[in-house]
Amino acid sequence: MPDAGTKKPVTLLIAAMGGEGGGVLMNWIVNAAIAKGFPVQATSVPGVAQRTGATTYYIELLPEASPAGAPRPVFSLNPVPGEVDLMIATELAEAARALSSGYITSDRTTLIASTHRVFLTLEKMDMGDGRLDGKKMLASLKKNAREAILFDAMNASREAGAVINSVMLGAIAATNLLGISEDDFSDGIKAEGKAVAANLAGFEAGLRLAKSGAEPVLEEAAKRADRAVPLAGLESQAQAAFPAEAHAVLGHALRRLADYQDIGYARRYLDRLAPFRTSDPELCREVARHLAVRMTFEDIIRVAQAKTRAERYARILGETGAGPADPVKVTEYFKPGFGEVCDMLPPGLAKKVLAWAERTGRLGRTYWGMEIKTSTVSGFFRVWLLAKLRWWRPRSYRWAAEQTLIDEWLDLVDRAQGIGPDFALEVAELARLIKGYGATHQRGSRNYRRIVETLVRPALEAGSASGGDSARVAEAREAALADSEGDRLAAVLRAGNDPVAHAAE
Repeated sequence: MPDAGTKKPVTLLIAAMGGEGGGVLMNWIVNAAIAKGFPVQATSVPGVAQRTGATTYYIELLPEASPAGAPRPVFSLNPVPGEVDLMIATELAEAARALSSGYITSDRTTLIASTHRVFLTLEKMDMGDGRLDGKKMLASLKKNAREAILFDAMNASREAGAVINSVMLGAIAATNLLGISEDDFSDGIKAEGKAVAANLAGFEAGLRLAKSGAEPVLEEAAKRADRAVPLAGLESQAQAAFPAEAHAVLGHALRRLADYQDIGYARRYLDRLAPFRTSDPELCREVARHLAVRMTFEDIIRVAQAKTRAERYARILGETGAGPADPVKVTEYFKPGFGEVCDMLPPGLAKKVLAWAERTGRLGRTYWGMEIKTSTVSGFFRVWLLAKLRWWRPRSYRWAAEQTLIDEWLDLVDRAQGIGPDFALEVAELARLIKGYGATHQRGSRNYRRIVETLVRPALEAGSASGGDSARVAEAREAALADSEGDRLAAVLRAGNDPVAHAAE
């Protein structure tokens, strides 16, 4: 480390994800320091794939020029918990990860972090709602940093037509912690000569947001339809018929359903929801939410719809940082089995094929791996044709099966209202178990049926349920969501003398 009596180095740690230009951000800072004559050193540690960790860049610099002939200081190669002056995180969970690792402290660290989310692999793998609580992360970061500069850098970069790294550079310049002026950084962007106009626009946006001191606002992660559909009349009808607590859900749901199938399917959604419009408002809202998800079940057509969106390709180009003339190859990986293929067949034929596949041991074991390059005309056309099969969906085996199951679930919830709103709400929440397709859908459906047959139907037949019955349904549901194989659910049901669980043993 530098000799005693000299200025201490400023330590800076950057956590960035692939495609965000973290290495470029590091180079901008290092080059600006060198131009000022500051001693500086930078190291990087690559992250891992599939959103399980960011690439980190660590910089140490002395914010003063070294006298001629002075010995070069010895910097550390790695960050040390509790000794980071400036922490940069290009995503909210990465900032929280840095906090949990001790790199953000209330006595020393200035934090600059984007409040937008890119969900972690573990969040996506959870059978229920695995999302981390953004409000709790935000509160912890504000509490534990000496100063927290928090804003949606991803949105700012989009508005500026820039990559997120230039926005973060502007926020770094606003802190004045590095002894490098705003003009020095902007001169460095100009000297590099790459996407100068866009990078300067992003730099100015970050500078402005960091200086504004505005309170960060987290957007609710609500799913939306990606295509505009004329639904104003239907939305007005829904708002007039249903309680205000459900209006926000209904707006998203109607757009999602029309995008998934058509406007008639959105009307069918409201017809199915009609028996609950005078129910407890919380129950009505939750039934509306779960019904929209169940009616837009995942199938091959839905996957193809998502993969051929123009917005998706724009996002891919943005994440890779590709220019208009740069070649970008996109490969989609599919692995359908008998179940997924039969989902699209007519019901009669699908039942025969599934029975044959099960009899011959092929069901759940035979799959066809496919790699389709949708960046080519032929590859894109193949997936696009699948997306255009929405007209066939109501004639398919999966459609018929799902509509029957949806109606059965709604009937259970409606009957449960006669016992009490709390019990009906827990029955409605069981819809969280049924999702996806293939093995995931089969496991969730199996766990759903066990809870219904063991806990729900006996209470409905008895015509009464206690608070304990509602709690048991909730406990069983959470156990099923926590373990896809059903072991935890079996343990919960055994504790309640479940005859089905004993039979399974």
